Amino acid sequence: MTDQAVELDERFRASVAALAPRPGRAAHQPIAPGGAITGAACLELFEAQATSRHLDFAARRLGGARQGYYSIGSSGHEGNAALAAALRVTDPALLHYRSGAFFVHRARRVPGLDPIRDVLLGVVAAAADPISGGRHKVFGSADANVIPQTSTIASHLPRAVGLAFAIDRAARLDVPCPWPADAVVVCSFGDASANHSTAAGAINAAIHTARQGIAMPILFVCEDNGIGISVPTPPEWIRQAYGSRPGLAWFAADGCAAVDALTTADTAARWVRDRRAPAFLHLRTVRLLGHAGSDVETAYRRPAEIAADLARDPVLATARLLIESGVATPADVLDRYAAIGRRVATAAERVSAEPKLASAAAVIAPIARARPALVRADALRTGPLPHNDREHPPDANAGPGAPRRNGAERTEQMTIAQAINDTLASMLARDRDVLVFGEDVGRKGGVYGVTKGLQKTFGARRVFDTLLDEQSVLGTALGSALAGFVPIPEIQYLAYLHNAADQIRGEAATLSFFSDGRYRNPMVVRIAGYAYQKGFGGHFHNDNSVAALRDIPGVVLASPARADDAAAMLRTCVSAARVDGRVCLYLEPIALYHTRDLHRPGDDEWLARPSAAGYAEIGRARVYGDGADLTLVGFANGVPMSLRAARRLARHGIHARVLDLRWLAPLPVDDLLRHARATGRVLVADETRRSGGVAEAVCAALIDAGFTGRSARVTSEDSFVPLGPAAATVLLDEDRIEAAALRLLGEATTARTRRAEARHSAKLDSAGK
Repeated sequence: MTDQAVELDERFRASVAALAPRPGRAAHQPIAPGGAITGAACLELFEAQATSRHLDFAARRLGGARQGYYSIGSSGHEGNAALAAALRVTDPALLHYRSGAFFVHRARRVPGLDPIRDVLLGVVAAAADPISGGRHKVFGSADANVIPQTSTIASHLPRAVGLAFAIDRAARLDVPCPWPADAVVVCSFGDASANHSTAAGAINAAIHTARQGIAMPILFVCEDNGIGISVPTPPEWIRQAYGSRPGLAWFAADGCAAVDALTTADTAARWVRDRRAPAFLHLRTVRLLGHAGSDVETAYRRPAEIAADLARDPVLATARLLIESGVATPADVLDRYAAIGRRVATAAERVSAEPKLASAAAVIAPIARARPALVRADALRTGPLPHNDREHPPDANAGPGAPRRNGAERTEQMTIAQAINDTLASMLARDRDVLVFGEDVGRKGGVYGVTKGLQKTFGARRVFDTLLDEQSVLGTALGSALAGFVPIPEIQYLAYLHNAADQIRGEAATLSFFSDGRYRNPMVVRIAGYAYQKGFGGHFHNDNSVAALRDIPGVVLASPARADDAAAMLRTCVSAARVDGRVCLYLEPIALYHTRDLHRPGDDEWLARPSAAGYAEIGRARVYGDGADLTLVGFANGVPMSLRAARRLARHGIHARVLDLRWLAPLPVDDLLRHARATGRVLVADETRRSGGVAEAVCAALIDAGFTGRSARVTSEDSFVPLGPAAATVLLDEDRIEAAALRLLGEATTARTRRAEARHSAKLDSAGK
């Protein structure tokens, strides 16, 4: 144990021993005359607080012995146990990383749980850790309804708001939810995190939602210790920032005073439960033992500041209350404290030798659970899912001739936009757990009309507009996914996703990892993206950057190019979310939404007839043609461009096949290799940027598999997309694809190549005029 921890422990013991015993008071009596808080409640609070304190000590001892790993302690925040006392075990909790006492108090109320062993297994990163399986030190328990969170920058607040929104909606829509209809969502965070845009946006979203008369039963708890690592929070800042927000009830308590904390937490919890509206509890705390195990507070705090925090030690304050009220003697308190310390020390010794995760397969097991046979069965299902059984969907009961939502057969050719709209309608009609939402998706029907008519058909509880905040849109998906829904949020443009990417990367993608698969994030995020819009946009409406999405472990990245694939892939993503809890990002090429023609105006060759019960296996490509000279690999807009380039090449006796990747993660490597080896030559036509583009992964896959043929790539430039005709100077087109194909085939000096390059140059000249 570090010197700081030893001093804190000795100070507590000496301070308690110095107190004089008082006349005895029965534990069932109020601890203060006329009050509602009993001595028994304060004894329970002390047990949780002392246990959390000893867990902090044990973590430091284990770390010093190189048997434990980095973890942030809860010392000084033990007053948060009062929140656990005020709430029900069935109230979902998304906790701050200093919520040790809350976790202990909550877990002790659940038969069979041992919070001491559970926390210590996380400290030593043991494979037996029932929270994360040895992957991360977090507070969590499915049995105790504590949802594991990293919570470092308030990134969990949007999810908490989404969950509070979804609990009521699940009850109204008769969707099975893990939590009762009158549950309260509690979400705690630090004072420094309260300044983060994520926190500000989430709290605003809660108020905004409640303002519309929609239930929002969430209790925000700011555990304010007055400092963020080394940066002080101005006195009264949290009250000034949040204490007078219309629509946000304000409660304040001293987390170092047991009676005040218990009384105020109970009042706040009852207020939220009764009114189904958001409230903010400002819990004043202190931070003892520094920010984390390696932190040296004396480097940035004055001795007087540290001493002032020590004087407000909440564990000592509760002990003093018990003694001065006559509920316990100093000896009783010290005996309890020592006994807890022995239990924790014994458990720490036992867990220190527990086996760790020993293979990559064991580490990544919860990331991407995949059961394609069950996903296929669910995708091909036409009737509703009995009892909303996600784990065991029934066998498919219909084939390609399955009825549409209006009972008619699908006979007409469709554009991509029409196919997506039709498939969303089918999903909404079939399964009550599907929600469609985002900016402008409801009354307007989306910027491009893709969701037109859905709200009118299925109602505003199933298809609804959100406020203009991508973090809140994704947070609604994250929370509603926990509550039993399969959310399909829309991000209006790919460029808009980047300011909220942490909700995918840091929250959605990690939940199964941090919970050892006990919690999941079933969701399908529709994202309108890529470039090539004529006469509209510029960068923010023509973004072609997907690099930040392709490397997120376990996330499915779908990118259809044609209407039939758009329908089948969307249906498959919804089923993968429902069956396996997958996080699916569905990238829709805006420029192809309403495209009908392929080679010439009026040919209607880019229309397609989607199957009424389509399915497209994740990680499988689609091939056009069987040319033996060259494999053109593309996706989204690159597919029709490659098909046009292939027709040009055919006029010169070069026969190419076009491989549509369809899935950018996981890449269809087996299909890629099969067609690459069939022709011996591969050209990747990548509409994204040269640096960080999809082509890098395709070329790497070929190299890794030992492909011995010739390969090359042709891409868009490393540039943002400018407004107007200048966009043609930086984006991939079929002229460049044709020229690159001829170079790859060794005919770069021929007249054919020069003509192709001349056409491209002429286009650039025309764009520059």
